[in-house]
Amino acid sequence: MIEQGSTSPDKQRLVRMLKALGNPVRFQIVEYLSANQVCITSDIVKELPLAQSTVSQHLKVLREAGLIRGKIEGPATCYCLDIDGMKWLKQHFANWLPGYQELIQL
Repeated sequence: MIEQGSTSPDKQRLVRMLKALGNPVRFQIVEYLSANQVCITSDIVKELPLAQSTVSQHLKVLREAGLIRGKIEGPATCYCLDIDGMKWLKQHFANWLPGYQELIQL
């Protein structure tokens, strides 16, 4: 039986990151930031059919999940991928299902 309260901090962090990426808009924002490295909120808004306030909410979720960083520069916020967060995600995702590696080698 799976116990709900016994999740380690690393697993909780992985769940937050995957949940953030599970939203198609946020997934698209991460892809956009990967291709463009650094941009301001209005650049991201131009790429999406959403209001600025909605995009800002998605950016907040991604920031809180540790996937992106935002730096205030004058009247705008400049966003980029959080490289440390992305490295952490890659490492922990690869280690998430240890038995899976054996299955894909069959």
